[in-house]
Amino acid sequence: MNITMKSWPLMKYVPRTCGTTRSVIRCITNNTEDVTTHTGQKWESDDYRLARFSLAPKQVNPNWAIKLIEEVPPKETTDRVVWCDGGSGPEGHPRVYINLDKPGNHSCGYCGLRFVKKDHH
Repeated sequence: MNITMKSWPLMKYVPRTCGTTRSVIRCITNNTEDVTTHTGQKWESDDYRLARFSLAPKQVNPNWAIKLIEEVPPKETTDRVVWCDGGSGPEGHPRVYINLDKPGNHSCGYCGLRFVKKDHH
């Protein structure tokens, strides 16, 4: 079953000012640039799904969680096993235990906080 979708040109409304009156002119265009989301999703310029952004720009938060959590330094501890609950009680996540026997950073599977074992010799 081969389904082909017809690509329709997108309509844009361009505000114009003529003297003291303000009018809106419709323009037909196929050239709409999409913004990449935090999941890497970006549509082609002729994709029909971009029609919903013809009157207003697509709003994408530039503060991606993975970039923000990378700025937090790893927590150093001398314990072999630590636990993480995301902090803040009900705003956190279920408590998980993290084994730090192997060298290097170990991150929480829920929130991404990193822990490292500091040798105390």
